[in-house]
Amino acid sequence: MTAPERPLPRGVVARYAIGSIGTGGFATLPGLVLVYYLTDTLGVAALAAGLVVTAAKVWDVVIDPFIGERSDRALARTGTRRTWMLAGAALLPVGFALTFAVPAGIGPVGSAIWVCLAFLATATAFSVFQVPYLALPAELTAGYDDRTRLLTWRVVVLTVAILAFGAGGPEVRAAFDDEHVGYLVMAIVAGLAIGAGMLVASTTAVRRAPRPSAAAGAPGGGLRDGYREGLDALRRSAPFRALLATFVLQGLATGLMLAGAQFVATWVLRSESAVTLLFVALIAPAVLCAPLWAALARRVGKESGFAIASSVFAVAALSLVGMLWTPGAWVYVPVGVAGAAYAGMQSLPMAMLPDVISHDAARHGADRAGSFSGVWTAGETAGMALGATLLSIVLAVTGYLESTGAEVVEQGAGAVAGIVMSFSVLPAALVALSLIALRGYHLRRDDVDGTTTPAELAADAAPATGAPQEGSR
Repeated sequence: MTAPERPLPRGVVARYAIGSIGTGGFATLPGLVLVYYLTDTLGVAALAAGLVVTAAKVWDVVIDPFIGERSDRALARTGTRRTWMLAGAALLPVGFALTFAVPAGIGPVGSAIWVCLAFLATATAFSVFQVPYLALPAELTAGYDDRTRLLTWRVVVLTVAILAFGAGGPEVRAAFDDEHVGYLVMAIVAGLAIGAGMLVASTTAVRRAPRPSAAAGAPGGGLRDGYREGLDALRRSAPFRALLATFVLQGLATGLMLAGAQFVATWVLRSESAVTLLFVALIAPAVLCAPLWAALARRVGKESGFAIASSVFAVAALSLVGMLWTPGAWVYVPVGVAGAAYAGMQSLPMAMLPDVISHDAARHGADRAGSFSGVWTAGETAGMALGATLLSIVLAVTGYLESTGAEVVEQGAGAVAGIVMSFSVLPAALVALSLIALRGYHLRRDDVDGTTTPAELAADAAPATGAPQEGSR
């Protein structure tokens, strides 16, 4: 069955994109403020703070393949992935508020344990939504360019969300004299906005007639089965391996920069409020440039556009090492260039993922979009989490001094140098490594256009006498 000629309706594109209010908020705000909250409000040592964040993210990596496999089974059994998405949207705001609701007086150790457990629960709720959410593009359309359009507008909303949460979150926190109250109000407001975006996106989930026979023949649904499905996807799809390795390395680089932004603002630019300007400089160009990367991809291919965007980002990040000698307002220019490139680094690989999924379905005759998205989300989560961990290691090695509440400390030259390197040279090196991995991605337009979507594959496999299949649009 060939890809449908009718483009995706604008309403589907818009509602799917709105889901990135949730994904952008959750990816941004914890990465921006959580380590800083632990070290400079709760008095947790830098290395321990990094381990707290990493522990919750490691749990995400463990469960994401399981959630993906269960999402595939739910689709076969009930005809939709929507139930999982709704559950994640409902639970995440509660966990997010609890993460920043540490009771006063329990000390650094108790605070670290509280944040770790609450953030673990929050990350689990996010994965319950995010894994089926990422599986949807492969089921919504088979068109090579239509997927780019769908994911481009998702990234436009994503970058606006990153700007809103990255710039607005610290402003809400700063509006209160009591830091603990400020963080809690910030978390409640952000959690409700994240959940609302997720609820809207859940309405785009494909609805089709259930396939009980497929559900019965699927793996048993245990954790081991989830890993087996994920490993099978990695084993049989060389394009998936290359794309995932590239995206994980870039997630590590951007996670490192995200976690370091507040430290750069405070200790290099000497203005805590400069974190807002950093986010504006990074995200405003991304909002404007996402459609330009889509246009470039239509001319040269997604993979070539992705490589160009990554190269521009690496050069811009490397130039920021100049902060070590002459910190100042000039840094917003290369940050803006990096932001323009970041739009392509997000939209193009996300548009390439459904190409990989449908290519695998056409070759192997199996609807495993959830398993692919589960492994993808695990890799993305690992990269972002390890970025914060890498920052905490650099801070610990270079002698960063943690503090509590209004306590005033002064960082040494070594700690400041570590912060600068974590925001410039290290991310640039990681993106350069990702370009080597990208060379293994060999899918082109002719390999993808016209392949069947997983939803069409299911419709073709249904018995002729069975219930009619309900369209996804």
